[in-house]
Amino acid sequence: MITTNPTAGPRGPGRTWRVGTLTYTAPGLAVLFGWLLWGDFAWSMRDRTVGPVLQVMLKKYDASDTLTGILIGSLPLGISMILSPIVSYLSDRHRGRWGRRIPFLLAPTPFAVLAMIGLAFSPVCGDLLHRTLGTHSPGAVTSVLIVLGVLWTLFEISTMIANAVFTALSNDVVPQSVMGFFFGAFRGLSLFAGIVFNAWFFEKSKTHYAWIFGGMGLLYGIGFTLMCLNVREGDYPPPPPATAHSLSGFLRAAKQYFSDCFGHSYYWWFYAATALSWMAFMPFNLFNYYYAEQLRLDFATYAHCNALAYTLSLILALPLGILADRVHPLRLGLVVQFLYILTTITGGLLVHGPTSFAVVLVTHAVLSGTWMTATASLAQRLLPREEFAQFASAAGIITSLCGMIPGPIVGCFLDRTGHHYRETFFMSAGLAIAAFVAGIVLYRKFLALGGTKAYVAPLGSD
Repeated sequence: MITTNPTAGPRGPGRTWRVGTLTYTAPGLAVLFGWLLWGDFAWSMRDRTVGPVLQVMLKKYDASDTLTGILIGSLPLGISMILSPIVSYLSDRHRGRWGRRIPFLLAPTPFAVLAMIGLAFSPVCGDLLHRTLGTHSPGAVTSVLIVLGVLWTLFEISTMIANAVFTALSNDVVPQSVMGFFFGAFRGLSLFAGIVFNAWFFEKSKTHYAWIFGGMGLLYGIGFTLMCLNVREGDYPPPPPATAHSLSGFLRAAKQYFSDCFGHSYYWWFYAATALSWMAFMPFNLFNYYYAEQLRLDFATYAHCNALAYTLSLILALPLGILADRVHPLRLGLVVQFLYILTTITGGLLVHGPTSFAVVLVTHAVLSGTWMTATASLAQRLLPREEFAQFASAAGIITSLCGMIPGPIVGCFLDRTGHHYRETFFMSAGLAIAAFVAGIVLYRKFLALGGTKAYVAPLGSD
């Protein structure tokens, strides 16, 4: 049962959960979780598929490490930096019959599907472009890379619009007392999607990429749309007064946004700890497939290592979500981050062949996934609830700005130094150490604001 009457209770005995004007009984909460998790599964299959298959195709068409770093590492973050704050700001203030989040999730879905289907036929489109340009063509291979880049950009634009408010939807409709469990289940489904892809599809991505792109596009389009049509948002307080639709109004809105989100130093430490943590995963993750090829780890074994890592992470997902509810995601994240630092340093020192690489690859993937699961509900626990989307988008701006740096720099370094992929371990370790230090400072400030028992998110400037 779900009701939007804040004073209503269940029509029978049993516990209820409340969030905003929504009240859930156990069956109602189960239905909500079911639809959200179904949408997340479609979302995760899309995420687990498109990036890795694109990486394989870039390698197939002799893309440089620099281009790979830009397209997969920097471009998505650059798009997010521009779109996320705008979409989040609009979503926080939107009121309509479909809620304030659902319209922003539904609208870009068809474009993401079209981009995925386009990627399925990118070699054909690249050949057509090459023949159409004739003597002005940059070359057959370059034409394919251009098509891949354009379609990947369209895909990322569509993805980032939805991504800006997907977490905010969960924040609006999921009770905070079960948020860690919920995000643990989210992570579990995402990992299950990774297992499915790596165990059955990744090996075929060199030859059956068209079927993979097209099939996953349809799965995402149908699955995510069904979630949007079946999740019900509650009622929200009236939005702040709309600013005038003029340059001065826009500037006032932008000034208010930055004043709210960046006026308190506490949030700067949150943004720094978050951005540095995500940056730490990038050097190794962007190029581990190329590193595996360099060490002659066969394609099937590489895929099975990823599937094993996702399986282990899946086993840990729900326990970690529950543990995060009990000990707090900030504390748990710091412990995991310390273990990650040790792993990356060990990898840089001890990996010398395919076997040692496979062991560290699995360990690295499990620990990075563990951190993601442990801290999945951190933003919901630390950021102001009513302005959550815009504060989360501010974190996204910082993460995007910082995250745009490693891809091109690491790629250029590897191109110029003979592709010494071992160095990616040490780069990840250095960034993880910086993230750990920022996390310690954030934790001390969190304790000063009340800690686990009396925390209140600060507003205004300090």
